[in-house]
Amino acid sequence: MAGKGTAAPITSSLSKLQSLNGLFAIYKKQGPTSADVLNTLKEALLKEAGVQNPNPRKRKKQSLKMGHGGTLDSAASGVLVVGVGNGTKMLSTMLAGSKKYVAVGELGKATDTLDATGNVTLEKDFEHVSRLDIEEKLKNFVGDIMQVPPLYSALKKDGQRLSVLLKKGHKVEAKPARAVTVYNLTLQEFKPPVFTLDIECGGGFYVRSLVDDLGKALLSCAHVKELIRTKQGQFTLEEHTLHEEHWTLEHILRSLQPCSGSEPGQDCTKPPEADT
Repeated sequence: MAGKGTAAPITSSLSKLQSLNGLFAIYKKQGPTSADVLNTLKEALLKEAGVQNPNPRKRKKQSLKMGHGGTLDSAASGVLVVGVGNGTKMLSTMLAGSKKYVAVGELGKATDTLDATGNVTLEKDFEHVSRLDIEEKLKNFVGDIMQVPPLYSALKKDGQRLSVLLKKGHKVEAKPARAVTVYNLTLQEFKPPVFTLDIECGGGFYVRSLVDDLGKALLSCAHVKELIRTKQGQFTLEEHTLHEEHWTLEHILRSLQPCSGSEPGQDCTKPPEADT
């Protein structure tokens, strides 16, 4: 009898979880991949709903449809937008939309991954670089520009991520330069060799490539020391992100931007507005 008494609320919780349709934002910490963070979130929610030994990586038997709206590097932190139910169909909007970052770069050292997780491949003098030099060079990276994505990235070749192929020892050629948009780019702080940038950009933009290209433009070299995504679409780091201790059905219900799914082809009441 006791078992029957506990079954009803578990079923109710799982049913409520499976009925969610919309978008919300979580905080991704440094270290895990975006996919790992999403799996941790799904596992926490399924456990809360009473699912025994949930395996968030088994998609075919998955009882919870969920995805994220744009990969953050393992070493990066900040806003990760999550779609649940019909909200997953809105994630392409988040991928293409506006994002804001705070990036801390270091002059004088280049790495193979273009960030602090990689091996140093080059060291150059940086003492000739002034704050004014950085501000002047940054002007060349604002607007519609062409950018070569990093070799170590989530981009794929023959179905496999470039970063995975490289780690396996395969030779990988750089992807061709592609058009990206930078709306705003400002130097927040410069304490040689470290500098801090505020960046607002469109989809497909790589901050690591920007910092690498900036270092070259300054007749030195540079890599990203720290990267924080502070905004994606309408979701901000301060106001909207749920930290891990709040990865519960109750907190998600409070912060969910709902999708109606009432009409074919109309999955959400309104897509998140991109910054302009």
